[in-house]
Amino acid sequence: MGRVTAPNQVSPVPPADLPSTLGELRATGHQYRTVKQELRDNLLARMGSGEERFPAIVGYEDTVLPEVERALLAGHDMVLLGERGQGKTRLIRSLGGLLDEWTPVIPGSVLNEHPMHPITPASRALVESAGDDLPIGWLHRSMRYGEKLATPDTSVGDLIGDVDPIRLAQGRTLGDPETIHFGLVPRTNRGVFAVNELPDLAERIQVALLNVLEERDIQVRGYQLRLPLDLLLVASANPEDYTNRGRIITPLKDRFGAEIRTHYPLDLDLELALIRQEADLVALVPEHVLEVLARFARDVRESPSVDPRSGVSARFAIAAAETVAAAALRRSGLLAGAGAGAGAGAAASASAGAGSASRPEAPVARIGDTVSVTSTLRGKVEFESGEEGREIEVLAHLLRTATAETFRARLAGLDLSGFTAIVAEGGAVETGELVSSSELLRQVGTVPGLAKVLDRLGLGDAPSPEEAAAGIEFVLEGLHLTRRLGKDVTDSGRTVYGDRD
Repeated sequence: MGRVTAPNQVSPVPPADLPSTLGELRATGHQYRTVKQELRDNLLARMGSGEERFPAIVGYEDTVLPEVERALLAGHDMVLLGERGQGKTRLIRSLGGLLDEWTPVIPGSVLNEHPMHPITPASRALVESAGDDLPIGWLHRSMRYGEKLATPDTSVGDLIGDVDPIRLAQGRTLGDPETIHFGLVPRTNRGVFAVNELPDLAERIQVALLNVLEERDIQVRGYQLRLPLDLLLVASANPEDYTNRGRIITPLKDRFGAEIRTHYPLDLDLELALIRQEADLVALVPEHVLEVLARFARDVRESPSVDPRSGVSARFAIAAAETVAAAALRRSGLLAGAGAGAGAGAAASASAGAGSASRPEAPVARIGDTVSVTSTLRGKVEFESGEEGREIEVLAHLLRTATAETFRARLAGLDLSGFTAIVAEGGAVETGELVSSSELLRQVGTVPGLAKVLDRLGLGDAPSPEEAAAGIEFVLEGLHLTRRLGKDVTDSGRTVYGDRD
């Protein structure tokens, strides 16, 4: 589940010391291998050396990856079944990293033919006539991956190929491979080809893949071309589509050698690791806030109000972290404007007192910033039909639950009476989206036990004012959720924590 270079990028320039002719290639002792042999050999080599086999794939080490490795070692085409956002495409794309970095090809061959194993009549004739003087090219493994998102309008021509009328007009016959404009699958010969969301492919188009998977040849407009394609075919599908709707034809399912189930992160630590790896954060998001978001995503997945068949993508938690970071950056920008006298209206009023701060507000996320995700991310969740109109209410409840769970997990056993004493006898603490850290710290003053709290929250021995404010706000919210403090939201958007009475 890590970032991957997009497929079909411009190929890197091959090293100058690679052989340039077929004779030079033979002299190196190079042996032709099929794609599946190549994947098997390279996988075994990485196992033996201890090198990471699937970089940046999080949470599958003990479950999915062993099954993928067994499929590769067996030489099986495979289908990955899982709900949305489980990293199926990410995992499929990572398979290309197990190919040789450079592989020899016949220059100009649209099928990436190996000079020692040509498959088209034209290439066989070229190799026979040129012999060891045949010039060869080199193809980088990044160019040996092909991918198609299956859609109902995908045609056989897109995947397999079609007759080129221009070449027919030039005098070629229908049985001549030179007459065919090859589709994506043949053009990925000697590589890895992926079909994403296979059930969305029309059944008549699925039939076109049958020969590719078993007989390794292709048919175009009734003409059978004996081209022994050499590739690993991998597909992804949602389990509901794959098993319940019957939209994948049985012969095609039978031709996949391995069916592998993917899953969401199995525990909280893996969920957190995924967020840290994937989220592009524009501000500092403390660990306790990330933990709240990770628990929030897991609680949403398990909620009876959410349709379990559609799943809740890992992108949900990632987008939530990015949204919270953006909220912190927005506060920093608005407070900087207000402090310079540039703020106006409600922003200037809300940030009163911030202008006296001796330093600009650094962007650090607080627990109050998480409220924004309930409205911006509701489109990522499919709710049960009975919850129509209550989507934000359901998410807000689950967010409060995740915050309370994190509060208990992080601060259990600590004496927090110093925080409740702040609001004793009618006192109150105001915070909110546009309340500066200096203003919040001024209100609470010296709090007994604050150092232990900040240490438990992973904010270190010398936290910045913004980090200390983030820790204090989290404690106040946690005390409210555990019914030890009262809370009120003013018309101006400020949150006021006070005595429950």
